[in-house]
Amino acid sequence: MKKIDPKEILPAELHGYLLGAIAPRPIAFVSSVDSRGNVNLSPFSYFNIFGTNPPILVFSPVKRIRDNTHKHTLENVLEVKEVVINIGNYAMVEQMSLASTEYGKGVDEFVKAGLTPVSSDKVRPPRVGESPVAFECIVRDIVETGAGGGAANLVICEVVMVHVDEHILDSGGKIDPYKLDAVARMGGAYYCRVQGDAIFEIPKPTRNIVIGIDQIPPKIINSKILSGNNLARLAGVEALPGPEEIKQFQQDPQFQRFKQQHIGRGEEFETLIHEKAKEFIERGEIETAWLYLLQL
Repeated sequence: MKKIDPKEILPAELHGYLLGAIAPRPIAFVSSVDSRGNVNLSPFSYFNIFGTNPPILVFSPVKRIRDNTHKHTLENVLEVKEVVINIGNYAMVEQMSLASTEYGKGVDEFVKAGLTPVSSDKVRPPRVGESPVAFECIVRDIVETGAGGGAANLVICEVVMVHVDEHILDSGGKIDPYKLDAVARMGGAYYCRVQGDAIFEIPKPTRNIVIGIDQIPPKIINSKILSGNNLARLAGVEALPGPEEIKQFQQDPQFQRFKQQHIGRGEEFETLIHEKAKEFIERGEIETAWLYLLQL
């Protein structure tokens, strides 16, 4: 592993490692106004949710590394402690990127990026009409973490109104990730689109205690076939199948055929069992996977 001491390299170089590794990052497309009512719109990938009661979002306009100056968004929120955090998606990602251009103070990025300002309900900055979700926020605090270029300014926001485009909701009224079609920042000029195979589900461990990987027999843990993810899925059960279940499974016609075809193949049989279990794990049939593995 390459070792990097943050104090021994330039901030710009460290910036590349951090943003390349800490990805993908959600993007806050922030609209703000100054005390004279001039509108600013800019994207920030130093952003996330930090609580729901009250609902707290935090984004960070860092000081410019090249000249240690503040971004217009920070200057605005120091004057008017209100913002709208708009969520961008693939349909508007190029316009969102365009709005990151460092136009002069007072230039309206809504106009430059060809986006539609819509009056907010509870705050002065407008929201982005094309955005599928928008959070009207009051700024509760601004935390400056350093004095040099690249230092963070944590803008702590409380959500006071949420706007959600009904077209991105599923039949149960929840946000459908496929319909949201979100984008996120990677390192450098790279983005990612949260669509297709990028979206997958992992069953959450139950509220009850699951067995954990340390309770899996060594023969299975040391498998050359099963991955760490496969083992974690096996470890997410509350208990292993009992002796009766294992004995009953031995009479299963599908298992009987499998055993008759491969039982005389020595160590290779163990490999085949692991391969078969892997198939079941990846189909979400964890109990069946365990029943195969426990036949060894």
